Parts: sequence; C-alpha cells; structure tokens
Amino acid sequence: MSMAEIKPFSKKQLMALTWWCPSSPWRNYDAVICDGAVRSGKTFCMVLSFIAWSFLEFNDSSFAMCGKTIKSLRRNVVTPVLPLLKSLGFETGEKLSENILTITYKGRKNRYYLFGGRDESSASLIQGMTLAGVFFDEVALMPRSFVEQALARCSVGGSKFWFNCNPEYPQHWFYVEWIKKLKKKNALYLHFVMEDNPSLSQKTIARYKRLYSGAFYERFILGKWVAVFGAVYPFMDDESKYCEPPDEPMEEYAVSCDYGTVNPASFGLWGLKRGVWYRIEEYYYQSRQTGVQKTDEEHYEALKSLVGSRKISVVVVDPSAASFIQVIQRHGEFSVVPAKNNVTDGIRKTSTALKEGKIKICSTCKDSMREFSLYRWESSGKFDVPVKENDHAMDDIRYFVTTVLEKSTGFAACAVAR
Repeated sequence: MSMAEIKPFSKKQLMALTWWCPSSPWRNYDAVICDGAVRSGKTFCMVLSFIAWSFLEFNDSSFAMCGKTIKSLRRNVVTPVLPLLKSLGFETGEKLSENILTITYKGRKNRYYLFGGRDESSASLIQGMTLAGVFFDEVALMPRSFVEQALARCSVGGSKFWFNCNPEYPQHWFYVEWIKKLKKKNALYLHFVMEDNPSLSQKTIARYKRLYSGAFYERFILGKWVAVFGAVYPFMDDESKYCEPPDEPMEEYAVSCDYGTVNPASFGLWGLKRGVWYRIEEYYYQSRQTGVQKTDEEHYEALKSLVGSRKISVVVVDPSAASFIQVIQRHGEFSVVPAKNNVTDGIRKTSTALKEGKIKICSTCKDSMREFSLYRWESSGKFDVPVKENDHAMDDIRYFVTTVLEKSTGFAACAVAR
C-alpha cells in the first residue's frame, strides 16, 4: 500500500489502533480480537497498532507475527506496513533466511519473528521462545495447537495478543474458546464491516457483495460465524450460467482430474480464450454403473483421447492419486502437478470465479451440470464440509481453479519434468 492510498482511519480502525494506549478505557484488556467482513480494513490498522504498542512498552524484546504461511504473512501484513513505518521514521531490516524482521525507532530496537501456522506440526516451530506479544493474521485458519503454543510463549510481563480473522463455522475452536468467552479471556472484541474501511468506494463494496451468496455472503460480507447449508453453488441452477463451446481455437489448454477406481473418475478439458477458461469437454467414468473397474493405464488412455491433438500446458491431478500421477510422469507426454486441496477455500474461490466469469462451464459437460444441481453441504453444521456424493466433477473443477486459474504465469516452475 502506497502512502497515496492511505485514507483517514475510521472510528472502528481507530479503536483497534489505540485500545492499549494509557488514556484508553480498554487499556487493561490482555487481547484484541478483530473479525468481520473481507476487505474491512482490519489487518493494516492492527499490525500498525501492534508495532506501535511494542515500542511504547518494550525495548530489545522479541515478538511473533503469525500467518497461515510465511508467504501469506509477508504479502498481507509485512509488505504493506513497511513503507508507512519508514515514512514515520522507523528503520527496518529483514533476515529472510531466518524469517526475522528487526525494527528500530529512536534508539529502541525490537525483533519480530515470522511464523506460518499451516498445520499441527507448526507448533514445534515456536517452542522454547520467550515473547512479549504475538500477532495472528487469519487466526481461524490456524490449528489450535499452534495458537496455544504461541500464546504460552508470551511470558514477559505486560504481554498482549492481537487476533484478526474472517469468520468460519460457529463450532470453530476460536469462536468457541475466544469470542464466546471474551470476559474470561479479558479480550476486547471489535467486529468490522466493509464500511469500516474508508479506502473502499461504494462501487467496490457493491461489487464484493455481488460475488457471494448464501452462507458465504453472511460470512465474508456480513462477517457472521454461520453454518453453511443447502446447495454449495445455488446460483448454478440457472441454465443461463452454461454456454456453448467457443467456435474458435483456444489460446491455451489444460486438464483437471479427480481420479477414482471404485469412485467415479472425472477429467475436465479447459480452453483459455480472451481471459476466460472454458470447460469445453469432459470424461466421466463410473465403475459402479458399468460393473468394470478401469486400470491407471486405461484412465490414461481416456485422458489422451480427451486431449486429442491439442497441446496441453498442464494436467492437474487429485494429490491423493499418486499412482495415476506416476503413470502420467512415466509416459512423459504431459506435465503434471498435484492439485491444491483445501476444500472450503477452494469452493469459495470456485464460486467467485464462476460469478466473475473467469471460468465458464459449457453445456457439453453434462456430468458437471448434473453435479452442480446435486452438490450439497453436510447438514450438521459442525464443520464446513460438503457431502461426499456427486462431488467428482466438483472436485476436479475446484482443483483447476486453485491450481491453474490462480497461477499468473506458466507452469514450468511447478510442473513435474516430463
């Protein structure tokens, strides 16, 4: 974020910025939790608040800044705030190999260790440290073990905690253990909506509101911790959402695969034209209907038949299908990559891609159309999981979105060598 893009802070942002100040009525809280809508201006003001507090209270001390991954933490938190800190007279330095950010101001110097809380094993990374405070970006995406290990490291007197997140399902551990127990945790809770971000125009807010529906609208626009239910892609019941395949040649081709032997196998052939990826053909095989299971080699022949003479940039495959990936590698005709497989995040990204017209499903893909009408969320609401039925084309479409559509450049860096 450049200095030209910074607007005066909103009232909610000012609360997040100053809650710890000596004159603040909230100064005795041990933690602040900021949740709510996407793009509501939570993260930038929180990290600025966190750093300002650390210099008021401490010198020559260690802090932790945590994201789901180091890469996302740098992109969402560190990189945007550094220019502003420098303009305010702070000096910054980074040891990239050690993931340490050092900040100096008027003779004071503090260290900020960067951590990724991707999975349960991440807790071991932070063990043994002594911290004066910790900042969590998107805490709801981190495992409880990692968060609690980081909090346990804050043994310095006067230490405080910063949490921000977008909502998840209402049984999520962070909602249950922190937001529902604010008094016990001695935490200040600030709920943000898009209107709390002065940098967003009404036109931009309206565009975001068009991108979501159902439970995802309630979560990402209204900022509510609600359970998902009903159809996963309710807007795809409209036949106008499907199109005929373009008549003209495509600029690029790719294939996405959800592999199954007992369960159905679904392969989608995608073509790029003028910035839009079209699912133009598909292969869908159900062994339970035919009574015959196909081998890896037979599915590979079906892949070749689907592709025909087209030049394919990449074949994206269900990451659990190790044997099929090996078959593709062995034949050496296609570059192959394992797909990214975060289900809920992938569904959200697929929903957005469909609504924005970045991907289009052609009416030639009958099994995809059938699954869109049947794909449902589990009714319990305990977790964000779809029913494991009628989900094979849905999975391969999701693999395409998260692994191909999100790549801004070619696949040479990530593809397995032929």
